[in-house]
Amino acid sequence: MGVLDGKVVLVTGGGNGIGKECALLAAKEGAKVVVNDLGGGASGGDAGSAGPAEAVVKEIKAAGGEAVSNSESVTSRPAVARMIEQALDTYKGLHAIINPAGILRDKMFHKMTDEDWDIVIDVHLNGSYNVTHAAINHFREQEEGSFVLFTSTSGLIGNVGQANYAAAKMGIVGLSRIVAMEGAQKNVRSNVIAPFAWSRLIATIPVKDEASAKRVERMKNMMRADQMAQLSVALASPACKDVSGQIFAARGNEIFLMSQPRPIRGLGKVEGWTPETIANHCMPAMKPSFVDLAPTTGTFGWDPI
Repeated sequence: MGVLDGKVVLVTGGGNGIGKECALLAAKEGAKVVVNDLGGGASGGDAGSAGPAEAVVKEIKAAGGEAVSNSESVTSRPAVARMIEQALDTYKGLHAIINPAGILRDKMFHKMTDEDWDIVIDVHLNGSYNVTHAAINHFREQEEGSFVLFTSTSGLIGNVGQANYAAAKMGIVGLSRIVAMEGAQKNVRSNVIAPFAWSRLIATIPVKDEASAKRVERMKNMMRADQMAQLSVALASPACKDVSGQIFAARGNEIFLMSQPRPIRGLGKVEGWTPETIANHCMPAMKPSFVDLAPTTGTFGWDPI
């Protein structure tokens, strides 16, 4: 018996990395899986290929599972609609979507092109909108459904050179939160994961010094994609039926529940504020609670388990 017995799951970006491991584990846990992968490169600039998705399907079938492949793009709304239709036509159902499909176009913001911005927003934020919106009415009508979307500590905490990626990933956090709130009465859940895992996306990050080389090597050896799949599949399953609207980070064998923005300090002035009193009174009073500008490595400063 698996946590996804009798369920149908669509996994985007399922041909490589986290998506591949999610598809394999979902099938092992009893799901019938639609494995979607465009088959393009990590930067999203090349033509796709059906090969990666088909290879994962063959692996699932060889292990005794059930799966079909799809090689269309999450950036196309008609294509995403066809993914949903494929699940319904092939397996007569759809119960969860795991959506790690993504690309990177890292560049310092002052050097970033409009194309670098647009394509990352399109794949990550618009792609997440496309898969959730295409399935939302089906999930509401059957009063069951789970979205597992992917954010990043690049947005939650920050990483230099990833303004496009960070903006998209924080947009996904907001999207997931509202989908969860609006879906609560219909048993429609949505959660987000910020994964720490070696993948072909991480492999594209430039290694400029010894510290970054050690950090990348640590990720490669201690933070594997298959570890990320465990949390993803759990959240997709009815075993986590009471979990929705949350932000998680997964790093090696560690799982973190991340905070969400709430007021931490406030000041009021009966006679009202002026720019001068804000600068001289309000800001100094709040400064002890300011969040520093340290990147992700400054927050997660210890080795993963």
